[in-house]
Amino acid sequence: MQTFIFGHRNPDTDSVCASMALSYLLNELGKNTVPKVLGHLNNESKFVMDYFKMKEPDYLNDTKVRIKDIKYNKKAMVHEDKSIYDAYLLMQKEGVTAVPIVDDKRKIKGFVSLKELAKFLINGDKEKVDTSYDNIIHSVEGTSLLKFDEHIKGNVMVASFQSKTFHEEVTLSSKDILIVGDRYKILDYAIDSKVKLIVLTGNHVLPSKLLKKAEKNKINIIVSKYSSLEAANKVILSNRIRLININAKPITINNKDYRTDFIALANKEGHTNYPVVNNKGECLGLLKVTNADNYHKQKVILVDHNSLAQSAIGIEEAEITEIIDHHNLGAIGTNVPINFRSMPVGSTCTIIYNMFVEKKITIPKNIAGIMLSAILSDTLIFKSPTTTEEDIFAASKLAKLAHVNIDEYGYQMFKAASSVKGIPVYDLINQDFKSYSVGNNMLGISQVMTMDFNEIEEHIDEYIDKLDELSSGNYICCALFITDVYKNGSYVIYNRDAEDIVGEAFDLKETYEGVYIPDLVSRKKQMLPALLEVLQKRV
Repeated sequence: MQTFIFGHRNPDTDSVCASMALSYLLNELGKNTVPKVLGHLNNESKFVMDYFKMKEPDYLNDTKVRIKDIKYNKKAMVHEDKSIYDAYLLMQKEGVTAVPIVDDKRKIKGFVSLKELAKFLINGDKEKVDTSYDNIIHSVEGTSLLKFDEHIKGNVMVASFQSKTFHEEVTLSSKDILIVGDRYKILDYAIDSKVKLIVLTGNHVLPSKLLKKAEKNKINIIVSKYSSLEAANKVILSNRIRLININAKPITINNKDYRTDFIALANKEGHTNYPVVNNKGECLGLLKVTNADNYHKQKVILVDHNSLAQSAIGIEEAEITEIIDHHNLGAIGTNVPINFRSMPVGSTCTIIYNMFVEKKITIPKNIAGIMLSAILSDTLIFKSPTTTEEDIFAASKLAKLAHVNIDEYGYQMFKAASSVKGIPVYDLINQDFKSYSVGNNMLGISQVMTMDFNEIEEHIDEYIDKLDELSSGNYICCALFITDVYKNGSYVIYNRDAEDIVGEAFDLKETYEGVYIPDLVSRKKQMLPALLEVLQKRV
């Protein structure tokens, strides 16, 4: 089973590149991992992917358990041309009380349960058979003596009268199926009447004279070990399963449906069994409600975050096997011990660089390039207070492997990321928005890296309105920091009710929307601690 590796929602360059680099490292060590992203890549990350010719990771919607993760029965289905007897045997073998009925393309044509089989045996027409020659052989556990027709349809009749009486009272035709033992006069009469099929019971042998006549008249003949009475009961079971009273449109579940939705459906409908289908409408098997707790959890590795609020939807239903992060510890727990690696450095990729060195795995040029980009992005080319000597050392080594100049490449990267023209207000705020708990309330911080604050300032009222909307729930403060890397400071826009909070947090002499705060560049070490300190006094 593959393990997914991903960073936080609204992915930045560090979370994207850390996922890709760690996946490469672990796969080189023999693991089976795939990098994923939980949102659209920003301009900076897209630039990095293009520059180093890397394919961006696929989007992961959630890690919730789906029907495909549950151990449902993939053999519990019967073809519409199979017999009632086959359906019954399948139910017995697979331990189910119902099965979907499918056609050649595995499309569902009906659904039959043991209850419906019992109804047929009690109330059904026991004198009619419409099935295949092979179905009858299987049902009576017989052998083929003569076969001329694949399709057998007719009225079932047991030769229970004396020969003379039978000949005088019973008129046979090609629409009849005769079940008879070693009663050769009746057999001769049946062959002359050109019945559709003869089931010769008790493993009796047909005399050569009658056999030749039967062959000439193209009489289908099956030999069975059973008595005539037993064979008659078995023949009825040879009827095609599609002919009995079945549920033609059963409630189905898609293999991509969520397990939680299935539980709700099962509680509402009260059925025991549900056919599983795919998006093409093909039947994949049968899920019993009692098997809903027997499932595989998606294995995941988290990078650049360790908080439930910032992780994938349904992360509580996944199996977290490892966390690589450089942030403060968040509210996330696991059922078993895991590998947890955390370092107070500026970038997750600095930690992953150390892991490459420890495992003595060579770093290819493109992997070195994306890891360097992550370090430069998160440390703002070493201007952020989060920068450590480990970040600078790792970046210098990676720059050599990637064949780039740190200053020149860093400028190109931030320039590519700085344009905000044409990006809708909500999208820009949400691009790198993170939530933090403050008692029963929430703090929201969004950070945008750009050298073009003027473009945002022209629409500042729209930004304020959108931040007001975001704070209308349980957010006590929502702030957008527009960081200019080369100016080494940030402008801040906030919801209208948070003016005094922002002013106190950053010790501003004058607080207004769009105020510039020099040397403020790090969300983790500057913005978040300052705002939390003020808010924690108020809750």
